[in-house]
Amino acid sequence: MIQSMTGFGAAQLSSEGVSYSFEIRSVNNRFLKHTIKLPESMQYLESEIDKTIRKRLARGSVSSSLRVRSEDELVARPLNLVVLQQYAEQLAQLKLAGDIKPTIDLAALVMMPGVYATSELDDEAKAKTRRAVIDLTNQAITALIEIRGEEGKTLRADLLAHCQSIRECLAEVATRAPSVVDEYHERLKTRVSLLMKEGGFELEAEGLAREVAIYAERCDINEELSRLSSHLDQAVQLCDRGDQVGRTLDFLTQEMLREANTIASKSNDSSITRNVVEIKGLIDRLKEQVQNVE
Repeated sequence: MIQSMTGFGAAQLSSEGVSYSFEIRSVNNRFLKHTIKLPESMQYLESEIDKTIRKRLARGSVSSSLRVRSEDELVARPLNLVVLQQYAEQLAQLKLAGDIKPTIDLAALVMMPGVYATSELDDEAKAKTRRAVIDLTNQAITALIEIRGEEGKTLRADLLAHCQSIRECLAEVATRAPSVVDEYHERLKTRVSLLMKEGGFELEAEGLAREVAIYAERCDINEELSRLSSHLDQAVQLCDRGDQVGRTLDFLTQEMLREANTIASKSNDSSITRNVVEIKGLIDRLKEQVQNVE
């Protein structure tokens, strides 16, 4: 079953007095693009989180964030006064227009990077944290994939509905196409007969048949109808596959549009033209929906 590229997933975990919260969001993108936001003390996990996400997701613009809260935060943590002093001195040197003196907000300064003194984790603590965070990441990805799957069901229904509508228009075109040559034959025969009658000549059936045959070959759209129908069959099959088919469907809609344009250029019939215009509109809707497919 196809999946959407739009979704959200979240997971929480508490372990040894530390609460972890991981969130992941994704929207449409041609490729997999991942951005991550981590606490300063967890930066060493960035590459592993990124690798975990890339193993399970193929396409989409993905953003993830990890929040960590420790029970120790309820107790006043020591400040790095040297760093805090440096921030304050740099702000004091700031010159504003009109001799306006800047006001230094200490509450805002203490939130700046490096102001709170943090203790380095040892190797064992880092290993425990890594396992906890990677497990949390997988839980959030699973939740994201479930949402993508639900969106995929809706996408599949829309895509199949559009394909069916195109088939109905194609059936009308296929029914109408043989009549185009017959009507041209009658029109040409009437016009030529009238002209030759005025000039006192007789109409040669062989010449008329040759002209009609040339016209029939020039406006023959059977191959295009067959290929477009085959593309629709392939699209339906792709919608029921479980892997990433978004790009393939995108290329397929381009081929559908190419066949529709060829039918329009070959056909010299208003009824067929109206159906082709409808088909091209439906293909455009298909193409828009396909942009959401992973």
